Amino acid sequence: MKSKRNKTISVTKEDEKNFPVFKIHNTQPPRPNLINKLFYGDCIKEMSKLPDSFVDLIVTDPPYTIRKDFGKGTVTTKEKEFITWCENWIEQCFRILKPNGSIYICINWEASTIIEAILKNHFIIRNRITWKRDKGRGAKKNWKNNMEDIWFATKGDDYTFNLEAVKVKKAVIAPYVDKKGKPKDWQEVDGKKFRMTHPSNIWTDLTVPFWSMPENTEHPTQKPEKLIERIILASSNKGELIFDPFMGSGTTAVVAKRLERNYLGFEIEKRFYILAQKRLKALNQLRESIGI
Repeated sequence: MKSKRNKTISVTKEDEKNFPVFKIHNTQPPRPNLINKLFYGDCIKEMSKLPDSFVDLIVTDPPYTIRKDFGKGTVTTKEKEFITWCENWIEQCFRILKPNGSIYICINWEASTIIEAILKNHFIIRNRITWKRDKGRGAKKNWKNNMEDIWFATKGDDYTFNLEAVKVKKAVIAPYVDKKGKPKDWQEVDGKKFRMTHPSNIWTDLTVPFWSMPENTEHPTQKPEKLIERIILASSNKGELIFDPFMGSGTTAVVAKRLERNYLGFEIEKRFYILAQKRLKALNQLRESIGI
């Protein structure tokens, strides 16, 4: 039995009966509706059924710990096979992304250099974001792993980046004024001086979901909604299509829907696939209850 404060979303036997499983059966036009859908299956096989230049933004968190078993998502324990596998799905991502689209890949330090090398063969790498996870197990003979990389790349030079949507509120240490005594690029509210400044590629204000948070699920590598929100706000616009080939617990889809974007994704693990569907249903019910 869970405690009252434990808000972790999990999959029940009843959920397994009630949530349908969708697969893409048509490989040629007319294809089934691909907007705001989650499909069950291997992303490499399923992505081959998607049209060229179809999605606006790709945000994903692929299986990258080759020493642990997260179900069917674990690829291999051999680095060469892992590289080949990554090449396959990244090539597919390049094909289905629009010319002005962007891709963000979350990855740990062990696999980060592999992803960088493959991305360079297809995309234009714009940045490597490092985010502090605030979670991780200590080691007796090593430093505690408390960070992950997020590679940001684009298909071309014409791409979306909504700077104003992701600017950061920062306290002003040196409140400069102009000749008339007016603030230079800062403002004061309730006695506090601050400016909205450019976001950096080091993110230290995000927390991995834990058991008392409503967004927490039983997925072992779930990313915070705020992390995905920052990416989607920066690199897409309302009404555009956000794709995640490794949907996991459905965070990308949930955040995309909440931010008035469309979503599309694949998940190979049935339990997580149902978990994502459950979260989307809960969001729909919430929006209906408040008249959105």
